[in-house]
Amino acid sequence: MQSSSHLFPVALISAERRGDLSEDVYRLKPANSPDISVELVVTRLGMADASPVRGVPVILLHGSFSNRRFWYSPKGVGLGAFLARAGFDVWLPEMRGHGLSARNISWNKNRVADYARYDLPAIGAFVRELSGSIPHWIGHSQGGISLAAALGGQYLGDEDVASAAFFGCQINRRYWSLKIPPVQWCAYLLLKRFTQLSGAWLKRGPEDEPVSIALETLRWNGFMGGFKDAEKDWWAGLAEVRVPVLAVAAAGDRQTPEWACRKLYDQLGSEQRTFVTLGCKQGFSSDFSHVEMLVSQAAREEVWPLVRNWLAQHSVAVAEDGFAQVSGF
Repeated sequence: MQSSSHLFPVALISAERRGDLSEDVYRLKPANSPDISVELVVTRLGMADASPVRGVPVILLHGSFSNRRFWYSPKGVGLGAFLARAGFDVWLPEMRGHGLSARNISWNKNRVADYARYDLPAIGAFVRELSGSIPHWIGHSQGGISLAAALGGQYLGDEDVASAAFFGCQINRRYWSLKIPPVQWCAYLLLKRFTQLSGAWLKRGPEDEPVSIALETLRWNGFMGGFKDAEKDWWAGLAEVRVPVLAVAAAGDRQTPEWACRKLYDQLGSEQRTFVTLGCKQGFSSDFSHVEMLVSQAAREEVWPLVRNWLAQHSVAVAEDGFAQVSGF
């Protein structure tokens, strides 16, 4: 494998022009986790006819049952494409077994803990190497949960994250029945009958998820559970986060209600924090839902500019050589 990186083996598997956009697709093999078969595909978007000098890097993390197409459709529509056209250097990772990323040998044992501890730091390091700047991170749903776990576990620090944005992301919506050990045991035994959860069958998205993700969530919500792994308490660690934070909830989101998103926001220790609720009462055109908050015509008109403006406001990044860089906004 010819490497495009000094960090670990990386292959540029395609470089294409997609209308007015350029699309470079990289396959990363970090070999930094117990399962050395893990390969992560990351798509880089930019303007096809623009200067070789890129803007500020932004990493977009998709949620469960999803892939890079949540941010960037085959027709070149999505928040990722919008930000690329606004001058940002856009990076779209696909998590283990999603989209172009092949299933690793231990795919059925993958957890958010693995994404947070191994995958996101590798992705961040690669983006920093190629861009020369500290990236901004945006996560939707489980993508935001993985980002929160990486920040709370200190697997990503100030040197890795220029700012963090959480869309439809909650950790504190508790199902109190799961606190009763017999109920938790029954739920565990029921889930253990499956190896994966089908996004198509559940009508949640195009991808499948390993049942280990659901079992991990069950442990977080169970008796004596918490947002943590065996080594670190991620929830407590969030109070130490100092990077600028944007948290966005959708008023019509039944999966991740506003109050739960706000509890995550309140736990973060950042002094520069902004909380936004996408709802009629807040002046938006409708009460957005979990997906519509980022993928809809209304999101294109009302939410994407909000994201662009947030990034522009926090667009001063520190280059690897220690000098400040400012994007042209």
